Amino acid sequence: MKAMLAKEKDRLEALRAVKTAFILARSEKGVDYVLSDAEELKILQKLVKQRKESAAIYKEQNRYDLHDKEISEAAFIEAYLPEMMSSSELEAYLKQVIQNAGAEGMKDIGRVMGIATKELAGKAEGKAISETVRKLLS
Repeated sequence: MKAMLAKEKDRLEALRAVKTAFILARSEKGVDYVLSDAEELKILQKLVKQRKESAAIYKEQNRYDLHDKEISEAAFIEAYLPEMMSSSELEAYLKQVIQNAGAEGMKDIGRVMGIATKELAGKAEGKAISETVRKLLS
């Protein structure tokens, strides 16, 4: 409502996109379905990722007007996400997960990834988790 009254077009469009994504996700599951916090986080992360990918494409095509719009919307949506772990925090956490899982090499990557992605949902991107686990196990 504040974005509407302040005529903040980018923020308003970002919030409308979030609302639409939540409604679509709920309607896919059923009329009375309530999204869990993890599902909401995944939706928000997906929306941010889409906007960043679009912005990269627009930048390649020298469409800076659209690039700036996508980056702006991504920033508004990211404000609702928890803060991501730094690479050093992620590495320290994953060392602990590897030790607890008793992983000894690349053959155990599936087990470690299963544990890590579940525990780090919303705190780190899957790609960053995967790269760090591969580095630590090799």
